[in-house]
Amino acid sequence: MELALLGRTLMKLGEAAIPTEGLGAYGTSEQSVVIVAADIKAHPGTPVKDIAARTGFPQSKVSACIARLKEAGAVETDTDPADRRRTLIRPAEAVSARVAEVRAADIDHILTAAMQDPDRLDEVKAALCVLAAHLDPGALARIAN
Repeated sequence: MELALLGRTLMKLGEAAIPTEGLGAYGTSEQSVVIVAADIKAHPGTPVKDIAARTGFPQSKVSACIARLKEAGAVETDTDPADRRRTLIRPAEAVSARVAEVRAADIDHILTAAMQDPDRLDEVKAALCVLAAHLDPGALARIAN
């Protein structure tokens, strides 16, 4: 239970750190977009149906997330040469301005505001780097097998 609560807290902090200035309202949560983006990164060149199966999201939600990611320049799509009815999604070759902005977002203010002891910010950031190194987006696929 503690792992689930920590995961939820980290997800919410991550969402809060994503810059949203100048963006319109969307029907998909930042969390679902991040999950779909991580799946696409782990499985480039994949169809919507497979992303839906791996994430557990309905195809309509996956399609909405992909539309947001495409608008941000984070992903690109191609027609599947084996089945022209399917679209394959992959991470964008070039980093768009929006993706660069999100990657450059400062998390210090979000973490500091959330921490009981803000003087330990560097320690918490180091711990997050260790977690990120050992629990990459492919971690969920590894435990599912």
